[in-house]
Amino acid sequence: MSGPSVQAGKVSRRGLLLGAAGAAGLLLVGWGVIPPRSRQGKPELWLVGEGEVALNGWIKVLADGGVALAMPRSEMGQGVHTALAMLVAEEMDLPLARVQVVQAGADKIYGNVAMFVASLPFHPALSEGAAPPFKVRAAEWLVAKVARELGINATGGSSSVADAWEPVRAAAATARAALLGAAAAQWKLPVAELAIVEGVIRHPSGAQAHFGQLARSASATPPGTVTLKAHADFKLLGRAAPRLDLPSKVDGSAVFGLDVRLPDMAFAAIRMCPVLGGAPGAFDANVALRMPGVVRVMSLPSYAGSTAGVAVVASSYWQAQQAVRALNIAWRHPVGPLADSANIRQQLLSEVETGSGFEFYAEGDVKAAEAGASRVVEAVYDAPYLAHATLELMNCTAQVRPDGISVWVPTQVPQMAAALAARVAGVRADQVAVTVTQLGGGFGRRLEVDVVGQAVRIAMECGGRPVQLIWSREEDFGHDFFRPMHVARLRGSLSDSGELQSLSVASAGDAITPRWMARTLPALAGPMDTPDKTTAEGLFDQAYRVPHQSMRHAATRHGVPVGFWRSVGHSHNAFFLESFVDELASAASVDPVVFRRKLLADAPRHLAVLNLAAERAQWGQPLPAGRARGVALHESFGSIVAQVAEVSLVGTGVRVHRVVCAIDCGQVINPDTVAQQMEGSVVFALSAALFGGVDIEGGAVKGGNFGEHRLLPMAQAPEVQTHIVPSHRPPAGVGEPGVPPLAPAVGNAIAVLTGRRARRLPLA
Repeated sequence: MSGPSVQAGKVSRRGLLLGAAGAAGLLLVGWGVIPPRSRQGKPELWLVGEGEVALNGWIKVLADGGVALAMPRSEMGQGVHTALAMLVAEEMDLPLARVQVVQAGADKIYGNVAMFVASLPFHPALSEGAAPPFKVRAAEWLVAKVARELGINATGGSSSVADAWEPVRAAAATARAALLGAAAAQWKLPVAELAIVEGVIRHPSGAQAHFGQLARSASATPPGTVTLKAHADFKLLGRAAPRLDLPSKVDGSAVFGLDVRLPDMAFAAIRMCPVLGGAPGAFDANVALRMPGVVRVMSLPSYAGSTAGVAVVASSYWQAQQAVRALNIAWRHPVGPLADSANIRQQLLSEVETGSGFEFYAEGDVKAAEAGASRVVEAVYDAPYLAHATLELMNCTAQVRPDGISVWVPTQVPQMAAALAARVAGVRADQVAVTVTQLGGGFGRRLEVDVVGQAVRIAMECGGRPVQLIWSREEDFGHDFFRPMHVARLRGSLSDSGELQSLSVASAGDAITPRWMARTLPALAGPMDTPDKTTAEGLFDQAYRVPHQSMRHAATRHGVPVGFWRSVGHSHNAFFLESFVDELASAASVDPVVFRRKLLADAPRHLAVLNLAAERAQWGQPLPAGRARGVALHESFGSIVAQVAEVSLVGTGVRVHRVVCAIDCGQVINPDTVAQQMEGSVVFALSAALFGGVDIEGGAVKGGNFGEHRLLPMAQAPEVQTHIVPSHRPPAGVGEPGVPPLAPAVGNAIAVLTGRRARRLPLA
């Protein structure tokens, strides 16, 4: 049987590769015709039940005519389960309520490379497919290529919908074509005369059948030419739809990691060395073993970058937690100087003054432009370490049996969780079954798998009994993989008429990607101190047209565990750049919006977003006494967001009353979700901008709970208005792009109110 031909105006090679099954000529989207035990890589969750038929690796038809979608992405509040289900419902002309979601786990056929392609440098001035005008490390391209071949599956980089846009629609359209073909063959009628209405195939003669009645025949029917719907034919996409995950979250039936309950399950609590990189020394385990319910006490080494510690297993988590706290542990500190955030900041300041580092982008002659400039403006900005502070504590449930390992975990990277579990237990990766629960917040923290290694090691000591490991909030704050501290020195030169002639940035901060690769994919990890695009993004790829530019970043290493934090390098680099752009506008005596408009003459998408935000925020119109507006614009993860913040000062604090957001995120799947993500991003980013920061002294994190790490109170949450720029471009990110512009927009408003520029986060 030959594979189907997919048409949709233009389907990328990547979209087709995701479907290719190799020599057999079939598409993975059509592998339902292969006998079940011959479907290499078919997830166990996809085994068909009574009356069910798997038409391909993504789509299974249920007996009642509904459809199940294999969901390879983790749901952590971003609405991806609803968004991908909407793609299926649209292409199959099926009510959204008839699409079920089945978590697909770690199977290779659902792999993406978003987390790896995201590390490849680019510049928006390039035409598609052009060669970058700056150095590109061959190692990054190699990592992306290998990751694609391995089929690595990750939920991150705001890429889930963008990554699924073609393959999931193609899978659904292929299933639809096969069902129509089966109906045509069974009824001996032309396919062109058939129509699908609400999941029922109909013919004017009166013949009709739902998908379940035709699925068995469809599994053996060649789909032929498969056509994806044109934008003009969308009935569901682009319109508000109810979130599929909300009912279960309201009635409590949703299963998060902490909700997992298994027969005879034990619970574990952990204390890691308070000093990062340390380890436990001597302690009397009998102190804990004599306490109620305690069954085991053990030392734990470092797993995937974690700090070593001690775990206690008991009949309840409360018993385990009380027992581990009762232990008097003599901690051993790591060899060498202990991390100190104040000292690290001084080192980073020295780094940017030297102008060293990797030059990600260069254009023109900055030195010559500065020499002939009317005025040169210079400023140094910095941002602190930040914790993720996910609502759901870090946790993992593990069971180790002679025939294999089972892991239940809220994770963004199920394959990497399985790989670490296999390494810890000394078994093959295919002997590990990973069940991905819902995530009570991710923000990048659950791209780490340290807790999986710990849980599996604990379970190995418990004789086949399942064990749920739960970190305390103090352990969470003390042993996060923090957003790195960063410092940037920015210089801009202005002409006599106030035109921006040159812009140079030298930034410094610990590299994230090489550390993360070493922890989670050690077989693919390269040098630990190579240039890291993820920490420099948002500076070298900025959209403003400036004739002379130099963008350098020094990748440093200071012994503090660092990781991906929501919007990664954009989160601090937008604060640096957009605050500095306001400084330049002030130096040129030009309104900040007008100043940006001039710089965006060659960037119509960015200009449209800026203009929409300014218009809806009534930029330039009078405000109540004591209030000011600040604006910021930033592109990240393929989306462009402008925000205007309306701010006042209350005593010694900052109050943000309203934030107007404009976003161009390409084709919108569900506008309600876009608005929700902008609202969540504003509150998340505002907490960080006003209160966020992690201080480290003597190698230990100061403050262990929300008393020291403040969040924005609900009563101070601003009104958030979201306006979407219509677009037919493929979907881009939504979960993260709303974060970067918030801090500079608020900071720019504070500068208007006080006449002083806040160049250091947090602002309050």
